[in-house]
Order: sequence, then structure tokens, then C-alpha cells
Amino acid sequence: MGPSIQALIAAAASFVVITLIFAIMLLFCKRTYKPPTYRTRAVNRPQPNRCSDLSSIALFDSASFDPSLSQISMSELIDATDNFSTDKIIGDGSFGFVYKAKLSSGVTVAIKKLDKDAFQGFREFRAEMETLGKLRHRNIVKILGYCASGLDRVLIYEFVENGSLDQWLHDTSRNDDVDGSKQLNSLCPLSWETRVKIVRGVANGLAYLHGLEKPIIHRDIKSSNVLLDSDFEAHISDFGLARRIDTSHSHVSTQVAGTMGYMPPEYLGGNTAATVMLDVYSFGILMIEIATQIRPNLPVVLDGQEVGLLEWARTMEARNKEIEMVDSNISREELSEAGVREYFRIACMCTNEKSRERPAMSYVVQLLDELVA
Repeated sequence: MGPSIQALIAAAASFVVITLIFAIMLLFCKRTYKPPTYRTRAVNRPQPNRCSDLSSIALFDSASFDPSLSQISMSELIDATDNFSTDKIIGDGSFGFVYKAKLSSGVTVAIKKLDKDAFQGFREFRAEMETLGKLRHRNIVKILGYCASGLDRVLIYEFVENGSLDQWLHDTSRNDDVDGSKQLNSLCPLSWETRVKIVRGVANGLAYLHGLEKPIIHRDIKSSNVLLDSDFEAHISDFGLARRIDTSHSHVSTQVAGTMGYMPPEYLGGNTAATVMLDVYSFGILMIEIATQIRPNLPVVLDGQEVGLLEWARTMEARNKEIEMVDSNISREELSEAGVREYFRIACMCTNEKSRERPAMSYVVQLLDELVA
């Protein structure tokens, strides 16, 4: 047998031996490998036919940020809203309907059931709620807690008695729930003093949000997101579009947030970066809406032509016709010409086309305090 044949046989034998070794190792690994196990939190499933979209719950979590709510369960929220009945709806905010409910503890609350695409995931939802749950200011609606079951997320807010500012400005009547029965009551026009009080409340709430260590931008300031209590104190609500930002950066977003009529001109130019000046502009529009009782998204006739609300207000201010802009339901006897002129001057400052030239909300609060001094 020649040397070349011996070498070939040796190489083949080596290959067979190595192959057998690998096969034995692979078989050993398969027998000893155990797949990892995952634990999910125990959940309380609602009773059959109670809420069909909650039947496949795989995760349950809840939290309370207020002593008035000791424990929250999805089943109690379902009971309190009659399975989220349309009869219980009192508002339609960002990403969901708002329901009035009375909990077993006797506390009346507002419950918002979020759309399933309101948050990217559960972790983002919980982090956002923990941030907002810490907010405590007289002009910010309190988030009392939340409940999450699978894809369903529900927020529990304090109930604010007098409904939204939008109702008081633009609805001639409303349904009041008295002893379980619906009653139709007329809404009296808001006095000038009350309107200024509301404006100051919103300004104070925004100044608080913007003055936090990490400022919070609401991004959807409008009359329907301002709730009024029994004393007509303003409470900013609906933080569905809110964002917390570092003081050295703006929040970069590719999605336009806000409501037509309240959005700043830079948005129309394609700049969707969120800064506190977005809220300042929307607040200025809100000031004009409150004084004139004209919706920001509706045209106004000026010199025989239809123009936007802001263009009309700026033109009227330049012509020193501020008093003529005030809602005709307000008695002229309660108006101070100098006070009304200053009111619209502040509103026009806030709605400056150049965002950098808009005042900070802390300065706006100072100006409004001087207005009523």
C-alpha cells in the first residue's frame, strides 16, 4: 500500500471520528436544554358577556395616585359605567371617550377609556401615567389612577362639575344628570369677570407645566380641554398628546399634534418640533375665543371678506376696536376699555407668528395679574 493511499485512509478516518464527536455533542445538548419559562401576572377575568373585548386579558395592572381611591379593578369600572355605555359619555377627548361614573366608595369620577392605539406599549403607558399622576396644581385636572387589562387602558380623573369651557361658550343648552334623570338646562352667558378668571386659571396651569424641571407641553390647548368647577375655576384636562421634554431640547415629532384653529403657523410650514411656545400660541387663540365667543376654525367677515379669527382680531386691534370684538352677550357696562385693550394685546403677543417672540407663560401670568389688580 502506497504512502498516498495510507494518507487518504487516515484523513477519511479522522473525518468520521470528528463527525461522530459532533453528533454526540449535539445529541447531548438537545437532551439537557430546557426552554426558559415566563411568568405572567395573575389576572381577574371579567364575567362572560360583560365586556367581550376584555375576554382575552393576559395582563392586569392598576395604580392609584390619590387616597380617595384605595383599590381599582377593571370589573368595578365596567360596573360603574354600565359596561361603558354611551349613556354615560360626557366627553370625547384625545384617543378615547370620557364617562361619568360613581364608584362603590361613593366617589364620582370621570373615566376615560383609551383607544387601543393611544400608546405604543404598556411600559410607555405606565411611565406616562406615573408622570402625569404626580402633577398637583389647582388648575390641572387630577389623574386619580389607571387600570390596564391586556390592550385596554382606562384612566380615572377627578370629576369637574361644570363641564367644559367649550359648552359654556358655544352650546346654548346642556344635559345635566340630576338624580339619574337627564334635565335640559340653559347655560347663562359667562360674565367678563368670569372669562378673565378662566383665562388666568389656564395661564397658571400652563406656567406650572412649563416650569417643571422637565417641562410638559400639553400640545392641545383648546376650549373643550378646559373644564370648569362649581366656582368656574379652570382645570386643564386631556393630556393625551402631552410630551415631557428636556430643557435643552424640543420634542421632535413627525406627527402634527393639536386641533385646527389652535395650531401655530410653524406647523403649517412643516416644523412639528414641540416646544412650550406651541402651548403659548394655542393659549393666545383661546384668549380670543373666550372674549369673542367665536370658534377659531370658523371664518369671520372683515370689510366684506371672510378671514381667519386671528387676522380679524389683529386688524380690529390695530384699529382700536377691541370693545367691538367682545361677545355681544356681555354688558358693556362691566367692561373697562383699557382692560379690554390690554387683554387683546396679551392675546396678540401670545399669537406672534415668530415663536421666539412669544412670551413665556410665567410672564403672561404676571401680565394677567396686573390686568385685574
